[in-house]
Amino acid sequence: MNTIFQDELPIVVGLLAGVDEAGRGPLVGNVVAAAVILDKNKPVDGLADSKKLSAKRREQLAEQIRERAIAWSVISIDAAEIDRINILQATMLAMKQSVEQLAVVPEHVFIDGNRCPQINIPATAIVKGDARVAEISAASILAKVERDAQMLALHETWPQYGFDKHKGYPTKAHFEALAQYGPCPEHRRSYAPVRRAVARDKEPVTS
Repeated sequence: MNTIFQDELPIVVGLLAGVDEAGRGPLVGNVVAAAVILDKNKPVDGLADSKKLSAKRREQLAEQIRERAIAWSVISIDAAEIDRINILQATMLAMKQSVEQLAVVPEHVFIDGNRCPQINIPATAIVKGDARVAEISAASILAKVERDAQMLALHETWPQYGFDKHKGYPTKAHFEALAQYGPCPEHRRSYAPVRRAVARDKEPVTS
């Protein structure tokens, strides 16, 4: 595995897949990874790091990616598995499965970040790849759109936490809700703020 920081990107002959994740930092819900093989004959204009795009623009681009890509896949790993194997391993698992679930096998995989999952395809980790590689940008958009949709669905079940606003990230409002209500079933017990909420003898919310 190679890790690229500021050097020129390697030249890839054949199909290239980009992989990225969303949801490592939040205290609740799934970590989501996506893999995308773009079609050079059906370009998607405006691809960028998903965090730099508005929610509306991400939705528009996600629709185009799903329609025009040669192949794409999205994988979610739930909070219970995150707690069991830790967030790094859960992220690597989601990335690995996203590549394995592609309907077309790529010749090379570019992974956003500084490490690659264990896959049987040549792979390169690209630091800040979501801003440097179109395929990774596309994957970041699909992962972010899916995770945000999951958090909106979770908000319907647990509106008291404000998941529609902070998407599960450790904000002041989220900490206050944890202190008041304790964790819901989808909170990640292995994360320190959630552990502290449990340690305060707060009964987990069940309904």
